[in-house]
Amino acid sequence: MPTDGDSEQIFELQEQIRQLKEAVVSHAVVDQAIGMIVALGRVTPDQGWAVLKEVSQHTNIKLRNVAELILIWGRTGEMPREIRAELEDALDRHGPTQIPGAPPER
Repeated sequence: MPTDGDSEQIFELQEQIRQLKEAVVSHAVVDQAIGMIVALGRVTPDQGWAVLKEVSQHTNIKLRNVAELILIWGRTGEMPREIRAELEDALDRHGPTQIPGAPPER
């Protein structure tokens, strides 16, 4: 017969499993966004990570949420103006090119 201590331990283990599952999904989203930045910005994976972090910091949006917006942009071609501007700025600092489809610089 399970005791209260057993029930508590089961609950804690279930919570840890939930958190681990969430972390795995979050990691995959971030990795995919870095892959898009690498491919489109022609930067290294380390530079792609730095770009993603900078966009997150400069927009005050959680890194995972920025990564999700970048993946949505890859599917739909739509990205919030603020994110696009920060992404372009970060790529200018780290890489050789602008985001494809961005208006040419003057």
